[in-house]
Amino acid sequence: LHKAIRRQRQMCIRDSSSYDMFIPVSLKVYTVLELIKKSVAEMSDGRFIANENNVLCFRGDGSIIDINLSVLETEIKNGSRLMLI
Repeated sequence: LHKAIRRQRQMCIRDSSSYDMFIPVSLKVYTVLELIKKSVAEMSDGRFIANENNVLCFRGDGSIIDINLSVLETEIKNGSRLMLI
């Protein structure tokens, strides 16, 4: 990898944080995504800046979660590991 890309990847790994969140299953993923973006932006001390390109995906395989579905309609379950990217 190019030196700048390698440095960026290392920085992303070091800056990663985990949070436990309780998500109401009746909400649309779009609403959940907006709430998560706001929360992470507030907790990150400016390291995360939310924008319209952020997505929510499963950490295991990277598959992006459809924001038009309700949480109940997705495969999000208790203990699911998600990523905000």
